[in-house]
Amino acid sequence: DVTGEGNSTTTNLQQGLAKHWCSLNGTGTIAVRDSFNNASLGDGGNGTYTITSTNPFATAGDQCVASAIVANRMVVDSTPTATVVTVVSKNASNVNTDSAHVSVSCLGDLA
Repeated sequence: DVTGEGNSTTTNLQQGLAKHWCSLNGTGTIAVRDSFNNASLGDGGNGTYTITSTNPFATAGDQCVASAIVANRMVVDSTPTATVVTVVSKNASNVNTDSAHVSVSCLGDLA
């Protein structure tokens, strides 16, 4: 726990940390660049990636965020389960497209 300036607030840092993250190369044969609590990576076709965590979250649908360097937008494709999140990289024409740099982070409490 950390106390804010002037003893105004107390923050539990453990609750604020990402419990699962993955940085991946999403072109050609997809591959993990670096990760934490990551079990596997799946290629679902153009711009679609399925990321599975090693340790499950306490509840399904915990907060997951994704970003890609070349994509105009990244979307979480479906409601995450306790262990799996699927994200999609889309270009300016809203067409699924592979991205060389994809990052996914999931926050929440582990089971």
